[in-house]
Amino acid sequence: MKKIVFVLAVWAMVSTGCKDLIEPAIENNRTLDSAAYVPGDARFPYGILLNGYNRLPTNGFSFNDVATDDAVSNDKNNNFLKMANGQWTANNNPIDQWTNSYAAIQYLNIMLGEIDKVKWTADEKVSKLFATRFKGEAYGLRALFFFYLLRSHAGVAEGGQLLGVPLVLDPQGTTSNFNLPRASFEDCMKQIYSDLEKAESLLPLDFEDIANASQIPAKYGSIGREDYNRVFGSAFRGFLTARIAMAIKAKAALLAASPAYASGNTTTWANAADNAARVLNLKGGISGLASNGATWYTNTAEIDALADGANPPEILWRTNWGLNRDLEQANFPPTLFGSGRINPTQNLVDAFPMANGYPITDAASGYNAAKPYDNRDPRLKAFVLVNGATAGPSGTAINTAADGTTNDALNKVESSTRTGYYLRKLLRQDVNLNPNSPNNQKHYTPHIRYTELFLIYAEAANEAWGPLGTGSNSYSAYDVIKAIRRRAGVGTNGDPYLEAAAGNKESMRALIRNERRLELSFEGFRFWDLRRWKAALNEQAKGVSIRNNVPAVIAVEERLFQPFMNYGPIPYGEVLKFSALEQNSGWR
Repeated sequence: MKKIVFVLAVWAMVSTGCKDLIEPAIENNRTLDSAAYVPGDARFPYGILLNGYNRLPTNGFSFNDVATDDAVSNDKNNNFLKMANGQWTANNNPIDQWTNSYAAIQYLNIMLGEIDKVKWTADEKVSKLFATRFKGEAYGLRALFFFYLLRSHAGVAEGGQLLGVPLVLDPQGTTSNFNLPRASFEDCMKQIYSDLEKAESLLPLDFEDIANASQIPAKYGSIGREDYNRVFGSAFRGFLTARIAMAIKAKAALLAASPAYASGNTTTWANAADNAARVLNLKGGISGLASNGATWYTNTAEIDALADGANPPEILWRTNWGLNRDLEQANFPPTLFGSGRINPTQNLVDAFPMANGYPITDAASGYNAAKPYDNRDPRLKAFVLVNGATAGPSGTAINTAADGTTNDALNKVESSTRTGYYLRKLLRQDVNLNPNSPNNQKHYTPHIRYTELFLIYAEAANEAWGPLGTGSNSYSAYDVIKAIRRRAGVGTNGDPYLEAAAGNKESMRALIRNERRLELSFEGFRFWDLRRWKAALNEQAKGVSIRNNVPAVIAVEERLFQPFMNYGPIPYGEVLKFSALEQNSGWR
């Protein structure tokens, strides 16, 4: 994705005059009226579009798991730790997306207003093609930022109505009315869908070169192969496409159909399932599930061989890769020169079934509390570093026991685990942090994985049609979960637990939610999932203390959330400034 490095460099060059685009408000007009901007100059509005990409909040892992029952942190300054410990307020909000998303939307609105005024290239026909493409990207990005705003700030106002956020669809300047009321959740969803449909109609399915003009979609009219590749070719992989817009629509529909939001809009579970299926069917449905998708982060040969902008089978949209060791530096155990920051909980460990597919609480599972990691779902040891397992480039044995003699031991030093576990998922074990011989390795962050879309389909299809229903599609929730568990190495004996769940929507719901918890762990989903499900937020975080090889479950950290915290707050300062903004119920 060298072209992304190039265009971001261009953005950095041309956007210095608009860095104060949002605050103070007077700057909103000055950027386009200043002497630095020549109307029709393509660099300036393109830099504005790139600013939208630059504000995507998915460019790194937030580890909001620390605010849930899945993890704690040994970093006392971790904002999600503070949030879980009762310090979440309307003016101290680690999940705030208000400023970032509205700044992005302001840029995108300006871009949409300028596109048709710009001569993108000397060839008029090609210039119109670029304008078409950039409009599609801007609409798709605007929809995505409204989705982020809803996820962080939508909620029930004091009057009981489910509200979204103000719908700002035009550039705001010195004469604009900033005192806007929140739109209904339904109107916000309609706007998101509208923007995504525009994006899909304007953009190609993917940015790929074509071999001949017969492959050009009819919507672009009569143009040549070279012109098409110039605008929509493989040089632009990594930017928003029609396929990505379709996936964002599935994500938004899942949120809207969920228990926390369903009563405030008309999106149904069937809508969410069908939206996900549209994307999955482009990959062949169930057969498109990547065989190595669960370990996407450690498929080292695949990652190292990635061409610029190319995606492995598991990934729909991702960031560019970078050479670094940041995740490992933060999360390797102390004996591997790491800070051991993210500590998976016993709660999460207990959520992994046995290899035969049964939960460890089921009498048929064969679980042995004295040997808790034997015969378990293979994902457990792939995602969580348990006592006695090996890690790092030399395969070092890690002792997390309370009576361990190294700094890896439970609560030994500040960088030690607080739960008896260290993070393994996302980390490349071929990274060396030894200061005498450190190295970096390729890493990237997914924006959207195909497994997420399979799980969206499974959850929505089960709710819409039951475990075995398919609606107008050719596969069921049961089919998806069976494929995911089989890929993981679970239920190789025929998976009798899954077979039993196939006869009951509630049992399948619990199984699907658990599979989502495991497959998407530490990728920024658990925090949002608990809230959209209106599930229990205050499950105590637990760990394990091992002495003389005998494990004992211990309490590690309380979760101090109030019931109204299923919805996040409107920023306190915004409510103070603008009388038309209603705060969500319970927040002050």
